[in-house]
Amino acid sequence: MKQLLRYLLLFWTVLAISCGKFLDVKPKDYVSDDQTITDKTSAQTALRGTYRKLSADGYYGSLFQTFGYLPGDNVQWTGSQSVIQQFITHNIQADNGNLASVWSAIYATINSANHVITKVPGVNDAAFSSDDKNQIVGEALAIRALSYFDLARTWGNVQITLTPTLTMADKENVEQRNQEAVYAQVLADLNAAEPLLKAPVSANPVRINQETVWALKARYYLYRGQWSEAAAYAAKVLADQKNYQLVQPYAAFFSPASTVATRESVFELSYSATYTNSHRNSWQPPANGGTRQWAPADAFITLVNDAAIGGNRKALVGRTSAGLWYGNLYYRSPATDPAYIIRIAELYLIYAEALAQQGKTTEALTPLNAVRGRAGLTDFTGTSKEAALLAIENERRVEFAFEPHRWFDLVRTNRAAAVLGLTDAQKYLFPIPAQEILLSKGRLAQNPGY
Repeated sequence: MKQLLRYLLLFWTVLAISCGKFLDVKPKDYVSDDQTITDKTSAQTALRGTYRKLSADGYYGSLFQTFGYLPGDNVQWTGSQSVIQQFITHNIQADNGNLASVWSAIYATINSANHVITKVPGVNDAAFSSDDKNQIVGEALAIRALSYFDLARTWGNVQITLTPTLTMADKENVEQRNQEAVYAQVLADLNAAEPLLKAPVSANPVRINQETVWALKARYYLYRGQWSEAAAYAAKVLADQKNYQLVQPYAAFFSPASTVATRESVFELSYSATYTNSHRNSWQPPANGGTRQWAPADAFITLVNDAAIGGNRKALVGRTSAGLWYGNLYYRSPATDPAYIIRIAELYLIYAEALAQQGKTTEALTPLNAVRGRAGLTDFTGTSKEAALLAIENERRVEFAFEPHRWFDLVRTNRAAAVLGLTDAQKYLFPIPAQEILLSKGRLAQNPGY
């Protein structure tokens, strides 16, 4: 957070995400904090800045996503830098640079959201209606909830800050909280956001709405093992078939290159030719102008190309004329590929898992087979709870192979030991960045095992 705090002493910069009319408006740069949110226009600018931070390279633009797939079994690292290899070998060091970058990026997003949440309600502008204020604050609350959710599942025990940070002194007395408290803050923010937001009139997944919060709640309750709540919120989103559908075939949500904001997406982040998604460069091979620093693992290539497992999801991988396999979810030039935060396929599989966990195996097969059917696979017909849960796990592995799910899925289901051979449960949380420990002056304790 040191870098964040240093910058905030000088200015609070918010930049636009370019997608649609809302995100095409460019905010002012270098505006002092006491002037950033004074009317409707500056409030909208501040919210765009919060979305921009969520989509930054250190967060969903690239690095945080690698936390979800590099420690799993779908992706291999083709380079030699130990900073990446540590995630694959589950030997992450507290001084890992990527670890520190992601931590800072998430807290920068939280701080941006805190400005909006704290200041927008007090803005005095005749053109700024209560409904408009509520919408902006609700979106910021949901982004803050997602940020704390990611902190909770990655590090567990972190600091919770709910007010804007302007100077180092502002956070001198912020104590570390345990994972339970962090998850409690996630739910509190989602509960606060839900009544402030409007239901979607038409699909616009680059903006958070009330149903986005329902989707985040479904994911939250799944992680918390609260199966009936997870099923209920997933079902609420799935009921809106006007705005959310499994698009056909699988690749239709990311191909052709002009495809954005389909009904597959419940929430996605947008990029433009001037604000690109750095993920593309890391996945594409040199033949396509990339570095292919991470690539599909051999085991995953076998799975996705098996017609009975991958089906039409083999579109996730490509192969050069020299026989080099690469991931093809991010491929556009310029790199305007969206970042997919929540797809409707996830809600189907959350619903299936939550039902199966309650012993409702027959009911669970319907949402599971909807995802399989979209992939061109035959229906799964297993009748036991154990078989259904394994089928759902396997489906999630392929469906979200290059999205940040696999590692977190194996940890939350206590399957990391069986699947990855990782028996040291202390490794299921990452180490808190060493620089944050030093800067905290004793308020942050390192996670056990590091």
